Parts: sequence; structure tokens; C-alpha cells
Amino acid sequence: MNLGNAVNAPKDVRTVELDETDRRIVSLLSADGRLANVDLAAALGVAPSTAHARVRSLLERGVITGFHASIDQRTLGTGLQAVIGVTLRPGSRQENITAFSEEVRRLPQVIQVFFLGGADDFLVHVAADGSAALREFVVEHLSAQSSVASTRTSIVFDYHRNVVAAAFD
Repeated sequence: MNLGNAVNAPKDVRTVELDETDRRIVSLLSADGRLANVDLAAALGVAPSTAHARVRSLLERGVITGFHASIDQRTLGTGLQAVIGVTLRPGSRQENITAFSEEVRRLPQVIQVFFLGGADDFLVHVAADGSAALREFVVEHLSAQSSVASTRTSIVFDYHRNVVAAAFD
């Protein structure tokens, strides 16, 4: 996720026209990004070459932006997840926003970073191996930044993901 570019990204994103076949492809691949082309074609009732061409077109038009693996953080020993609201200090906002997003998204504990409008400037989704590691992350990587005014940590008990959202770059 490249939020640094999102801060400076053009605001005129154009909607792409999708027909029913395109919508079915998006739905099927959202449910299973590893779906083989032959299986996709069978589900659509089209030739494999047609399914391949349609997926390639969706990639070229920017509808499909990538394929992602869903990781069970518990198997990596980082089963404690949290969402941390971060508010930046006023003054030099553009520079602070860009610097914060570039630094934080590189940290290995970070799963996702959201740049927001509202009470918080960012939501940072992290995984840690326990409460001590989570506290250390907040103190050393967030609160220690001079641009950070405050943080608010919420522990994630459970979640369900319907689809993977595209990066905002």
C-alpha cells in the first residue's frame, strides 16, 4: 500500500464500465484469487481463451490490481491484532502525513494503513506476538514520532474479510 502517493494522487478516478461477465469474474476471483482459468471459464460458461482475455482486460483497465494471499497471523506467532487510531499534530500537515505514512507502512508489524478524514488521521492495523510487543510498537514507532499528537489502540477480537481492497496508489 503506497499512501504517500495517495496523498498526492489525482482526485478524478474514473469508473470503469463492467458488463455482467466482468462482474462475475470479479466476484469469483474475489472469493478465490487462485481459481484456475479453466475453472473460471467453466463457471462463466465461456472458452478458457475468453476467460483469460477478459481477466487480462480487467487487469489492464485497473479493475483487478493484484492477487493476494490471506495469512493467519496466529501461525506466524503474531496473533494479537490491533487497530490504532493516530492523530497528527497541526502544522506542516502535508509533510507530516507523507512522512508518517511512508515510515509506518514499512514496519513489519503493520498489516494495513488507512489515511482518513475524520477524528483520526490514520488507522494502523498491526499484528504482534503479545500485549508487551503491541505496547512497544505503539510507544517506539508511533508515540515517539514528533508529528504524532495521540494514539488510540483497539484490540481486534475477531474479524471477517469479504474482499481485499486495492491499494490507494
